[in-house]
Amino acid sequence: MAQQLSSDDLTILARETARTPLHNATLEIFQPGPDGFGYDEVLAHIEDRIAFVPRYRQRVRSSPGRLTNPVWLDDTDFDLTYHVRRSALPRPGSMDQLRDLVARVVSRRLDRTRPLWETYVVEGLEGGRVALFSKSHQVLVDGVRTVDIGQVLLDVDPGPRQLVREDWTPRPAPTGPGLLVDGVRELVLDPARAVDTVRSTVGSVRRGAQVLGERAGVAVGVHRRRPGGDLPFTLDPSEQRRVALVRTSLRDYRRVRRVHGGTVNDVILATVAGAVRAWLMTRAEAVGAGRRLRALVPMSVIDEESEPTSLGSSVIGHLIDLPIGEASPVVRLHQVSYALRAHSETGRAVAADRIAGVAGFAPTTFHALGTRVALEDDHDVHLVLTNVPGPQFPMFAARAEMTQSYPVPPLLPGFGLSIGVTSYDGSVSYGLVADREALPDVEVLAQCVRESLDELVDTASDDRSRAPRGRA
Repeated sequence: MAQQLSSDDLTILARETARTPLHNATLEIFQPGPDGFGYDEVLAHIEDRIAFVPRYRQRVRSSPGRLTNPVWLDDTDFDLTYHVRRSALPRPGSMDQLRDLVARVVSRRLDRTRPLWETYVVEGLEGGRVALFSKSHQVLVDGVRTVDIGQVLLDVDPGPRQLVREDWTPRPAPTGPGLLVDGVRELVLDPARAVDTVRSTVGSVRRGAQVLGERAGVAVGVHRRRPGGDLPFTLDPSEQRRVALVRTSLRDYRRVRRVHGGTVNDVILATVAGAVRAWLMTRAEAVGAGRRLRALVPMSVIDEESEPTSLGSSVIGHLIDLPIGEASPVVRLHQVSYALRAHSETGRAVAADRIAGVAGFAPTTFHALGTRVALEDDHDVHLVLTNVPGPQFPMFAARAEMTQSYPVPPLLPGFGLSIGVTSYDGSVSYGLVADREALPDVEVLAQCVRESLDELVDTASDDRSRAPRGRA
């Protein structure tokens, strides 16, 4: 019997529009190995590893009349070359050119008539480097049955591996009446699915009416998340994106942590708070002393009551008010550390080194789970920020070393900015995705991230001049 989509998946599909394509993406930069690292090598490598994620060869199919939940079926016309695409920059391609390419590609929805993923092999980067830009739909990666394909492509050593060719044959697709019979059988066994099916159908109809209303110029009421105190990015996005990338050194975060206490995660969140504060000031916006930015920060926990994942932990949403109105970087850091202390003291928090030790390159999957949590959360927030620690040693794909990795999170309904953070091999990399029309200055925000971290590092410097204590 074909596997039906879960109620969460149905909700995600119902919420997706052309303005809010719900796919997670990752940009990775590789230095080719001795065998080269071009389109043919990547295609062969993915063909070898795709057996570990069989859902990447399946597509979503609805039952007749949508009377039962959609199901996952093998794509009988599966063509790997459709999903693995070749692209190039004019040599020598710069990171700015790559960023612009990523912004264009991430703006486009995935084709629902095919398996919901794409990988772009981008050649022509300066220094002979090659980039992989991968998109996977949110319903494809649940952390239980399917992890992100990026997690299974990387190895811990560059040694040559013999490709294991798999003779995969898609299972024949059932007929429409067959799908309906199987779906009804599932509803009898699990009546709760009937409610999910009705909700999904109603949601799709409502979404279609909304789109028609927008095309006709009719004002349609859309839920906008407003926790109080609007920010320039609390809005419903357009169909186009801007992407900014920031790469920093993990050593700086550890230095700040060593001097001021807390965790690396605290320092990252304090850095974001300082960056948003500085960015708002460049826009001549008032930043009062008590102003806060409410962020949803998905975190890994040990939860025996929730559905277990293949990653050894669950992901929940944690609300935190980032003190963007505080002028002192040290006070901002202490306020963030205090706000997160309750989470660490529950005994359910998962240490960063444990997450980083998950097999493969797990950040790609954890970012997807974080987005899923944000979609399910109904709290009013300004920003969704996913931060995932990765392995602190080099990883390889087809003997090519991955030198950089950036998350490219989606914009959810009601948000004009999202931030993803990944630490890998001594670096901490930020991926900032913004609405192209509302935030033309997202690169300024990226620069503010660098300056905010520098400000924190300066407070932890041994040779920093400090104000004298007491009277002269």
